[in-house]
Amino acid sequence: MTATTDRRTELTDAAIATLAELGMRGLTHRAVDRAAGVAEGSTSYYFRTREALLEATVARLSDLTLSRMGALPRPATTLDGLADMITTWVSAMVTEGRAALLARYELSLEATRRPALREHLRRTGAVFRELATEQLVAIGTPDAERRGRDLVAYLDGLMFDEVAGAGGGTLDRDRLAAAVRDLLGVLTG
Repeated sequence: MTATTDRRTELTDAAIATLAELGMRGLTHRAVDRAAGVAEGSTSYYFRTREALLEATVARLSDLTLSRMGALPRPATTLDGLADMITTWVSAMVTEGRAALLARYELSLEATRRPALREHLRRTGAVFRELATEQLVAIGTPDAERRGRDLVAYLDGLMFDEVAGAGGGTLDRDRLAAAVRDLLGVLTG
């Protein structure tokens, strides 16, 4: 990794933390500079516009999520194996990846008003829908592409429910595992 890449990563990580703590209104170049502990003007040097900062942050969130997924064994070849893998991943995202989830939800809402950002989120989201489809194909699910999209939407809603506090704020792994198994049972017929 080059110094420029390291600095961009440092700044997008700070942008994620800023989004999680302060929301979209709090995300400014200066706020990211402060969160990263760098000289004022550093963020605007690397990301000239707010749009550039937002798009780079979306890309970094995707990288972080894929990195978490890369630690999981794939592909699962049984329904129980897939349920265990998903439960492990969702649990890690809700606990260790909470800031990243909050930042992504902030960006998703902002994308409803910014077509360029919406397109960037759509492209990065396609990667996750494709991975879900591959997993469903591996366990023999019919119409895996459609069901993969449904699986991603369900899991996204489940994670949102947990980080937004509607789930009670404490993840019950047994409840999560049962919900995932129920869902996969429905999706796989």
